[in-house]
Amino acid sequence: MRDVALAPRTVPPLTGGLADSLFDLAADQPARPLIARRTDPAATEWEEVTAAELRDEVVDVAKGLVACGITPGHRVAIMARTRYEWTVLSHALWAVGAEVVPIYPTSSRDQVEWILRDAGCVALVVEDEQGVMTVGPVCARLPALRHVWQLDAGALRELADRGAFLPALTVDSLRRIVLPDSTAVVAYTSGTSGRPLGCALSHRGLASPCDTLLAGWGHTAAPPGEQGRVLAFLPFSHVYGLMIQGLCIRGGLLMAHEPDPGQEALASALRSFRPTYFYAVPSVFEKMYKNFLRTAQQAGRGALFERAARTARAFAAATERQRLGRGAGPGLELRLQHAVYERTVYRRLRAALGGRVRRGASGGSPLHRELSLFYEGIGILLHDGYGLTETCGGVTVQPLGREKSGTVGQALPGTEIRIAEDGEILVRGPSVFQGYVNDEGATRAALWGGWLATGDLGRLDSEGYLTITGRKKDVVVTSTGKSVAPAALEQRLRMHPLIHQAVVVGDDRPCVGALITLDPDFLAHWRAALALQGDAPVREAREENALRDEVARAVAAANSAVSRPESIRVFRVLPEPFDLANGLLTPSLKLRRDAIVGHYAEEIDAMYQARSRPPRLATPPDPVDWDDSDSVFR
Repeated sequence: MRDVALAPRTVPPLTGGLADSLFDLAADQPARPLIARRTDPAATEWEEVTAAELRDEVVDVAKGLVACGITPGHRVAIMARTRYEWTVLSHALWAVGAEVVPIYPTSSRDQVEWILRDAGCVALVVEDEQGVMTVGPVCARLPALRHVWQLDAGALRELADRGAFLPALTVDSLRRIVLPDSTAVVAYTSGTSGRPLGCALSHRGLASPCDTLLAGWGHTAAPPGEQGRVLAFLPFSHVYGLMIQGLCIRGGLLMAHEPDPGQEALASALRSFRPTYFYAVPSVFEKMYKNFLRTAQQAGRGALFERAARTARAFAAATERQRLGRGAGPGLELRLQHAVYERTVYRRLRAALGGRVRRGASGGSPLHRELSLFYEGIGILLHDGYGLTETCGGVTVQPLGREKSGTVGQALPGTEIRIAEDGEILVRGPSVFQGYVNDEGATRAALWGGWLATGDLGRLDSEGYLTITGRKKDVVVTSTGKSVAPAALEQRLRMHPLIHQAVVVGDDRPCVGALITLDPDFLAHWRAALALQGDAPVREAREENALRDEVARAVAAANSAVSRPESIRVFRVLPEPFDLANGLLTPSLKLRRDAIVGHYAEEIDAMYQARSRPPRLATPPDPVDWDDSDSVFR
């Protein structure tokens, strides 16, 4: 081992199950608002649900589960978007000692069947008729499955009526025998290759990062004296979403659910709910930045926005140097410029998030340093962290007052991080999972003497800050033997407004290449702004040339951050994005790299052939001849 980061533990150990925090809060502060609901998705008014009201509904549903034969240790799957019923159901299941098996509502029939069979689920809760149609044809092949409940058909009311004859003491008796090390969730990995694996996560494991973050960072969720407000919109089917739910319920924050993560629905919910803390994945922050830029350009203020963005990044960088003890902070001229843009630009940008957000969190993948500095500069300090399903979410966090953009922070108190000789990140701590369900071989391969081999690559600096550099299995090895971690290049490419997705390729090829998809919204705006004249064929040809040049500039900008052998020498712009429908994204929106390379094998071959030497040469091309990046549009 080369590097180690260790932080002391600061929170008391868990003594019961995850449902206890709701019951304890309802007993101590029954009138405290915990949930904000909308009866109509288009409504702008939110109704508050108190801790006592939420607990009572959880008890009613839990009694119905018991009446239906759900007992401790039974596994029940939930296949629904992020909505109020998810929170009720999960806590009802935990209250009776059952285990939650989250399933993405976009999962295919084969994926649903595999998870239900592998986990041995005795019941399934779906959201709507589409969910029923997905699972219906496979029910006969799942003898353990006894119940299928549909939320939109009144599943919660049905369960409450079913258990109405049982006393509340029944639920309390079951809840009090749930142990911290009992399994609470079996979360299936996205399955970027092969079958997804079920990660057994304990009550203690899921509570640990939440309680640690609340103890040290919980006060940052809102201004002093105010209750924190969080809009939950990422899927609870992912451990990141589950962690946010845990933070809100265990910390007494007011949580609202937005089942539609689309741009318009999310923007409307943010404006009406007005959260004090905003969490998302990097792609959401990237998209928001591009929308800011596009809106400014459409209003004829593109140059103003770009100047304001440069000032924001410069101001944040100077502030960072000051808090890390490496500089004096922003100078007078920079402070004056920043103050001007605060009045004219920054406050308008914050208004897009409801106007009350001053801090937020990014997770799921590393956030680009320039993007992090931009948000800090406009008044929203983002805490970029690191975690994975096998660690119940959080492993690292930015230390308060010493945040460092471009890193994912330091190890959470009570958690240890090591970097192996090959650069792999190893983690040990209370949130590490119990193992993979029904796969002892995979469990042994992942856990080495209590250390979890994450499969991620990273480095620790002298102060214990972790920087993620990629995934071990994603490393590209060219025919010259050069190993390239694609994450940094792909991240820099996505910073260009026109680029939506990027996949670096090059295994056994003479140089590094890239497959690129374009952002449809910004592309339409870009075409309109170009306003080329002439008849259609001439105009389209000139537009294509201009687009090729613009993407080539994005590639050159990405290449500036890496060495010459690591740089992208060829690329191809694809006509459609990688998405769930074409099987090139996982349900958690990660790239299925193997599937992408297989799907676009012909395009990749053509991309490299376009740069090879003429066939009359008997010798293969020398990599030194691959000097200028080539753009190949399809």
